[in-house]
Amino acid sequence: MTNPSYPDTRRGDHVDVYRNEQGQEVQIHDPYRWLEDPDAPETRAWVEAQNRVSDGILNGLPARQAYVQRLTELWDYARPGMPWRKGKRYFRHFNPGLLNQPKLQVADSPRGPWTDLLDPNTLSADGTVALMGLGQSDDGSQLAYGTQSAGSDWVTWRVRDVQAGQDTADLIEWSKFGGATWLPDGSGFYYSAYDAPRGDTLTGTNRNQRLMLHRLGTPQGQDELILARPDEPDWGFHAHITEDDRYLLVSVWKGTARMNQVWVRELGSRGPFTELVNDFRASFNVLGNDGDTLYLITDEDAPLGKIITWNVRTGEQQTLIPEGADKIDFAALVKDGILLVTLKDASHRVTLYDRQGQKKRDIPLPALGSVLSLATHQDDAEVFLAFTSYLFPTTPYRLHLPDGDLEALEQPAINLDVNDFEVTQEFATSRDGTRVPHFIVSRRGLKRDGTNRTLLYGYGGFNISLTPTFSPSILGWLDRGGVYVAANLRGGGEYGKEWHAAGTLGRKQNVFDDFVAVAEHLIGTGVTSPAHLGIQGRSNGGLLVGAAMTQRPDLFAAAIPQVGVLDMLRYHEFTIGWAWASDYGRSDDPGMFEALHAYSPVHNLREGVTYPATLVTTGDHDDRVVPAHSYKFISELQRVQQGEKPTIIRIQVNTGHGAGKPTALLIEEWADVWSFLEKYLE
Repeated sequence: MTNPSYPDTRRGDHVDVYRNEQGQEVQIHDPYRWLEDPDAPETRAWVEAQNRVSDGILNGLPARQAYVQRLTELWDYARPGMPWRKGKRYFRHFNPGLLNQPKLQVADSPRGPWTDLLDPNTLSADGTVALMGLGQSDDGSQLAYGTQSAGSDWVTWRVRDVQAGQDTADLIEWSKFGGATWLPDGSGFYYSAYDAPRGDTLTGTNRNQRLMLHRLGTPQGQDELILARPDEPDWGFHAHITEDDRYLLVSVWKGTARMNQVWVRELGSRGPFTELVNDFRASFNVLGNDGDTLYLITDEDAPLGKIITWNVRTGEQQTLIPEGADKIDFAALVKDGILLVTLKDASHRVTLYDRQGQKKRDIPLPALGSVLSLATHQDDAEVFLAFTSYLFPTTPYRLHLPDGDLEALEQPAINLDVNDFEVTQEFATSRDGTRVPHFIVSRRGLKRDGTNRTLLYGYGGFNISLTPTFSPSILGWLDRGGVYVAANLRGGGEYGKEWHAAGTLGRKQNVFDDFVAVAEHLIGTGVTSPAHLGIQGRSNGGLLVGAAMTQRPDLFAAAIPQVGVLDMLRYHEFTIGWAWASDYGRSDDPGMFEALHAYSPVHNLREGVTYPATLVTTGDHDDRVVPAHSYKFISELQRVQQGEKPTIIRIQVNTGHGAGKPTALLIEEWADVWSFLEKYLE
């Protein structure tokens, strides 16, 4: 096809001045600075013009309608969520098929019968209001529920009487990055809040989080301030109450570094907190307590994690379960024991220990996959578990203790025979010799002749592990002969603290090298070839795709950077972007400026280069990674692209970073992505 006629994007003359490590001034041209204002008339007109171009291309793709139809069929199956108990009531999320948002249901038994308690589909005509946080009172009679609108991270809290199924008059606004933790008597709950934004709701920086206590029946303006640290504007606070109602615990966080402080005081006390951990040296996650003794997971002096006890009164610490060969991903206290979920080569294992730290037994899982969550109480033998894998729909189980048997509460039935497909795991070798695992999902008996349309997906950041999970969208790609590959890159959390650190700051290039190594391994082993290989990633994964396609445009035929962090010199200027500096560093640090500038996708597009066919996606209400990243990148890419491969942007209105996106919009988005890939990986 001939190169599309793209909108004329104005190039301004704005220049920023940075300093490098030698103290020299460096001038950087930012011609698309004006696109940082999402509400400016010129930006809105540009968005409309770009969407007209992309709509014309995407709607004309030969496979698009077939994907819409097949994805609709694949999405249309009952999805029962894992139950959890509060008091004598059980709760779960449930989607019977194609609802834009799952319902919240309640029952007297984990097997039902279930009654609808809250249906977010009734909160908006287009399904763009989603539940984004729940907290039940200890007896299960009161529900605090948070909603987000049009994909924004801002959460509004309301309270519902569970028995009556009706909302109270309580209303909490301008909350973000925190949940609702109820007082034992159900009279109120703790939550995290920010000052109301002043005209920059979707772009203004989020600092000075406060921990507040809301009492039912009172206006938000009368809520009690529990914690605020204006001298430390980057600190945030998350509250937790021990199950014996003895202690109020506060985890103090700073950015996304997975290091936190732990403060504690007796519940009901108005005295100062005891700062058990008073610096950001490691991660400390409190599992529960036995009187004055807390049980915690920490990676202090244990990069793969260990379980310790910590006496609140005496300060005495003891290692209960020492660091092992595999990373501890998460854990839960159960009756007379501890359930440990560990990662071995990016898939989960579950092991039961007693409270003295002695191993009791391994818990067999249904397949090579992921435990998404555990729900239990620390003195309860009733444990619920959600399990999933690439070819295994997310399924709720009841785990019987102490024998370790898993009982499926419901078995989702999908419109595809998964026995026609298989999952294999292989390992590539990165530039520096590091072993890089990746999962390959394909039809059984894949012919390794280099002709398979293959999508390579990655993330590689923020200590987040990519483990096998089920997705109807991936099935749509597999069903039409595609191959799906997920790479476990440094910067993630698959192998613990050191694996994460090896992909951060001045070592960020390792992530891109790992991704390229997996691509070259797929080519070298005949899975695919450059003409049939596409890459995709979201958010930090969008940065990965942007860096990979600018560094190795010869290696890929198509690229899908979604809601990506693409301007590495200015990411910290918006919303919560400042919190990512622990992974990225900042351009106003002379020691990091050159490293960031060296891989920043916006700044490394070059004239006269043929880049892969590119579909950038973003949402106009994304206040996590503001859409200006994508706007700037596509503007420069359209200007410099050599040849006829299209470079387009899909800007979805009334959507954000992705959480809570309605089913209907997900189907439309993935139909566009897959049909674009099918066309340009021919």
